Amino acid sequence: MATKIIGIVANPASGKDVRRLVARASVFDNREKCAIIRRALSGAINSGADRFAYLDDSHNISGEALKELGEDCEAIMVPCLKTSSVLDTIQGARNLKEHDVAITLILGGDGTSRAFVKGWRDSVLLPLSTGTNNVFPVMSEATVAGAALGVLAQGAVELEEVTDAVKIIDIEIEGEEPDIALIDAVVTKDQFIGSRALLDGDMIKEIFLTRAEPMAVGMTSIGGLIHPLGQEVDAGLHLKIGGRGKKMVHAPIAPGLYETMRIKSCKEKQFDDVIEIVGPCVLAFDGEREREIQKGQKVSMRVSRSGPRVLDVKKTMHLAASRNVFG
Repeated sequence: MATKIIGIVANPASGKDVRRLVARASVFDNREKCAIIRRALSGAINSGADRFAYLDDSHNISGEALKELGEDCEAIMVPCLKTSSVLDTIQGARNLKEHDVAITLILGGDGTSRAFVKGWRDSVLLPLSTGTNNVFPVMSEATVAGAALGVLAQGAVELEEVTDAVKIIDIEIEGEEPDIALIDAVVTKDQFIGSRALLDGDMIKEIFLTRAEPMAVGMTSIGGLIHPLGQEVDAGLHLKIGGRGKKMVHAPIAPGLYETMRIKSCKEKQFDDVIEIVGPCVLAFDGEREREIQKGQKVSMRVSRSGPRVLDVKKTMHLAASRNVFG
């Protein structure tokens, strides 16, 4: 029986934005991303995988890593738009879907995973952290992550056993294309996008979270430090910021960068609850400003568990070991 195809996507732009200058975020250069893919490939091949499909990114990160594949492995090059923009990942996801990819390894941060899901919503993912805000990506050594991919590819575990559907925020914008967020949707006081990174707490009006993580940085930490909410909870968290709010929280909104925020309200929102706002404002999704909303333009947001499925590396490896896959 043929093994399942593993997709590979590396975002050349992740880990390099302005937050390296104004905050203290780590730099992930393309050489390190290539090394991460090589380690993941080693783990995958040694666990039974032999078929891969990689997005031909603009810096040839994945292609360079797959040069080391032996003759017994198949590598399918999937075309990329090479615009050096988010469109590369969105269209790349659509292209990978056409190749019957079972699961995709993604190197990037929250924004990279969001872009991929915009292109392929019902995908199965293993996102590894090489970005700035890394709430959505999994923290795992690439060799072990690759081994989990190989176990899945060879059929030693089933998708339903080792993957979970994640929460997602759907955003409807009057007169425009809808949008999504995997971790946070933020309403700011800005009139235009400007710098995409969210670095000024005074400009934030509302935050809608799929999860509120006290162990993370970014918008999720603002909710997480006062009202933790995990991925397993069937609800989101809605915060209103500023005004005469009495509760204060001192939170890291970027790596090494803290802001003191005044919280006007903090409420859990169930899956059937709708949050409505009216422009003017700018909407930021998963850490970056994305959409300018005009005066009087209406926006509605709701959270649900209809996002992609994400591989649980620990569960996969434990199941595989108990079934003597590596013996």
